[in-house]
Formats: sequence, structure tokens, C-alpha cells
Amino acid sequence: MLIRRVWPSRPTFESAFPDFDQLRREMMQLVDTLSPETYSEAGTGVFPPINIAQDKDNFYVRAEVPGVKAEQLSISALNKQVSISGKREIAAEREHASYHRRERAEGSFNRTVTLPTDIDASRVEARCASGILTVVLPKAEAAKPRQIVVKS
Repeated sequence: MLIRRVWPSRPTFESAFPDFDQLRREMMQLVDTLSPETYSEAGTGVFPPINIAQDKDNFYVRAEVPGVKAEQLSISALNKQVSISGKREIAAEREHASYHRRERAEGSFNRTVTLPTDIDASRVEARCASGILTVVLPKAEAAKPRQIVVKS
């Protein structure tokens, strides 16, 4: 008996709308490219919410971390990545209380973002005030734009 495997092992569809078929193929390729790391990152949610800005010398990461003490935060930076992790604890309600709505998440969190260029990890600064964590990430010297003098 001869068994033949066809690649890709996806069902084929005859379609009167080739644009939709192309879209379906692209969506299947996107799903195929997702790795377990992508799933785990997506599963961590979006806490803390962050904004990332830059100027010519630095990247600025600002994260909302209400109720998290500075000593409960851990920040690591290497090459193009910065990770913010910590633990948010919410005081328990009374013993016999029941919730009508529970939206404030608690527990450990970890957000890792990739920046467009390398950073100088030895000069990273962080401060936390009023529930806002601000991390200043200096760009590596090789990543900074240089003015080139034109000789005649």
C-alpha cells in the first residue's frame, strides 16, 4: 500500500473568489508562524499597560502599575529588549463577602517589549511615582544618528 502525504496538509477549496482564497492562505500562514512564545506572551494580557516614546538619545517606557510597590518590580534590559515583571497583591475582602464584579487582576506579571534599536543597558534608569513606572533606556552609541560632513 502506498501512502502519499500532500503538503501543506490543509484542505483545498475551489473558490469563485480568488481574493478570499488568497486571504485564507495568508491567514493560515500567519497561524502557522505563531510560536509557543507568542502564545505565552499573548496569554499574559496587557498588564501593565505601557507607552513607549523616543527621542534622539533615549527610549522612554512608561507603565501604569497602581498598587505595586517599587521593591516588587523587576526590570531587565538587554540588546533590544526590556522586561518589566513584578507582583500585584490586592487585599482580600471580608471572609464572607461575595463579588458582584471583579476586574482588578492580581498576581505575577511580565511584559517584554522589543525596541527598534539596541540600548545601553549599563545606563538604564527607572523610577516609580504615583503608580507610574518610568524607565529611561539610553540608545547604544552605534544606534544613534551621526552627522556626516561632506568634503569638497
